[in-house]
Amino acid sequence: MPGTNGRATQADVARLAGVSQATVSLILNGGDTPRRRVGEQTRQRVLDAIRMTGYVANPAAQRLAGGRTRIVGVFTYEPVFPRDSRDFYHPFLVGVEAQAEELGCDLLFFTSTPSRQGRRLLGDGSRRLGVADGCVLLGRHDDKRDLADLLSRDFPFAFIGRRESDAGTVPYVGADYVTATREVVERLFALGHERVGFLGDLRRDEPSVDRAQGYHQAVRAARSRPVVLDWTGLSGGEALDLLDDNGLTAAVVWPSGLAPQIRAAALARGMSVPGDLSLAQLGDVEDGSPGDIDWTGFRIPREQMGAGAVRLLFEQLVGPALSADALQRSLPCDVVPGTTAAAPGRTRSRSGGVR
Repeated sequence: MPGTNGRATQADVARLAGVSQATVSLILNGGDTPRRRVGEQTRQRVLDAIRMTGYVANPAAQRLAGGRTRIVGVFTYEPVFPRDSRDFYHPFLVGVEAQAEELGCDLLFFTSTPSRQGRRLLGDGSRRLGVADGCVLLGRHDDKRDLADLLSRDFPFAFIGRRESDAGTVPYVGADYVTATREVVERLFALGHERVGFLGDLRRDEPSVDRAQGYHQAVRAARSRPVVLDWTGLSGGEALDLLDDNGLTAAVVWPSGLAPQIRAAALARGMSVPGDLSLAQLGDVEDGSPGDIDWTGFRIPREQMGAGAVRLLFEQLVGPALSADALQRSLPCDVVPGTTAAAPGRTRSRSGGVR
């Protein structure tokens, strides 16, 4: 008994089940309330009528009635849609998609927000996120104003990666960079290196802060002296000179894309990695370049982080209120010994040669 447009309506379901349309709407909205108010037999008659008529709820109408659309939004601060399977962001999106499918949710990508210098800006566009039940956010360079706005509006969201805000507790699923970095540096000290340098991004974003914290923990435990160097604007050769100027035989590098450049510069000078210089990457290479080198360092659980963020968002939508601790989750990284770190070998001269 479809309606005039060929599609079954709530009124059709109500007539077949012998109940009011209000009762049908109440049951469609889900939860425990319909069971308490209409009884199990009535509820079953309505469900049978839905199957018989082939009724499909209109998502917009469900939302107006206080229901859920089962649509999960995805917003990225940088263009991250994979160009191929080696893309750095590809595993995050694989995890997001797989978990959304498992939970019976649809994904909606928000891509129409304005951009500046290659970064998308949520800004006033945060209001558009409301067409979804909640949103997963992804990107290395977030905007603290966006987080504050989302928290002030009590809009359900989850960030992929640790994020903090003065406005409140930011829900996230991140990687435990502190522990992973500490274990990598400890390995270099265990190999016999007396001093290990940190060549990296010295900005104050959370991923950089976590890596620096893990480095300093390991250096203190080894009773060594920290050597923290800023990579900004350096070529691979210049970075190698900086390591050499500080008499370092080992270094951890972040962002990871700099490590292959340093290795290439070392090989061009007749040096060996790891014979003359041990290098470790603090994470996966972000430019998606092929992994032809078995790098010492750690791998980020990217797919698990994507899936975990969707689960965290879903728990906010359907479950009881979560504690602050439950809203912020860290996953362990896979620390790998690799082949780019070894016991210190020959002594390097300040010109970059060997002796």
